[in-house]
Amino acid sequence: MKLIGLIAGLVLIVTILVDTFETIILPRRVTRRIRLAVLVNRSAWIPWSMIARHIADARRREKSISLFGPLSLLILLGIWAFALILGYALVLWGSNSAVTTTGEPVTFWTYLYLSGVNFFTLGYGDVVPTDGLGRFLVVIETANGFGLFAIVISYLPVLYQAFSRREANISLLDARAGSPSSAVELLRRHRTGDSFSSLTLLLEEWERWSAELLESHLSYPVLCYFRSQHDNQSWLRALTTVLDTCALVIVGIQDGPAWQARMTFAIARHAVVDIAQVFKTAPVDFEMCSERLTSEELVRIRAILSENGIYLAQNDDTERHLVDLRKMYEPYVFSLSEFLLMPLPTWILPPNAIDNWKTSAWGRIQ
Repeated sequence: MKLIGLIAGLVLIVTILVDTFETIILPRRVTRRIRLAVLVNRSAWIPWSMIARHIADARRREKSISLFGPLSLLILLGIWAFALILGYALVLWGSNSAVTTTGEPVTFWTYLYLSGVNFFTLGYGDVVPTDGLGRFLVVIETANGFGLFAIVISYLPVLYQAFSRREANISLLDARAGSPSSAVELLRRHRTGDSFSSLTLLLEEWERWSAELLESHLSYPVLCYFRSQHDNQSWLRALTTVLDTCALVIVGIQDGPAWQARMTFAIARHAVVDIAQVFKTAPVDFEMCSERLTSEELVRIRAILSENGIYLAQNDDTERHLVDLRKMYEPYVFSLSEFLLMPLPTWILPPNAIDNWKTSAWGRIQ
């Protein structure tokens, strides 16, 4: 029995150390099927999201969901710490390490207590290892405890800096594409004179933003659970708005920055697909998302754009090309939207929408 405990303890320690390394230190996506950090987050998210779905009030639902990201970090840290304490206790017990106590009989719980005291470097001294192996294991465990907390302390600023960089552009999109954001509104607000120079600059910024999102959210998937400051904003909504905008420009906005739109579309679509792979959210059938933009709404889009001096090509090839582009990203954003409970944007800004910067707790600017 003690041999089994020794082996189990060693496996547990190695598993936790590898998982910590892959989650915090390794700056790339890990493709291994089973990972403790991913398993913990997914196992906790499924019941959390199921409960959230039954909250009728949208604000309360979003508030409850926003707690998950930060709490999942604390839960994961607690699991890592407990698993290491248990692992070292099993190794100490399985190796039959000699210890001195204050007269109490030595049991497995004695070794578990010793492991916890050393992991947190409390140093009570009421249970002390007396042989070489026991002392060696205690020193190694103390180093593990220090190392784990040092790594986590350095990990949190990196995580929140990535979150802050992500949210800065999402906040800027408020005045540029409406609240909630929409592709038609973004195009309408970026027609300056007879050119789209401001739209070109915006798409360049969002090309870089999408690349940073791809890098940071693949390395640290927990960031995908972090919600934006306002209920009508999210990284998925913003990314989908940019993809919608690029799709319209590519299929035939007169004098539009088609080349830059293609570059931004490529990296934004890359980010969506890779993040969907991380969460194993398979793309839905396009028929499920085809109603997001109907033929009647496309006619409305042309009319709204035309009123603002923006002309979208009008022929069968244009509509087919737009459908082909939508098939490249909408099935993925739909599956992520369903999994993360992040609503997708509409193509046209709702008539009662008002920009977030125009509102406050004391009223709104009409």
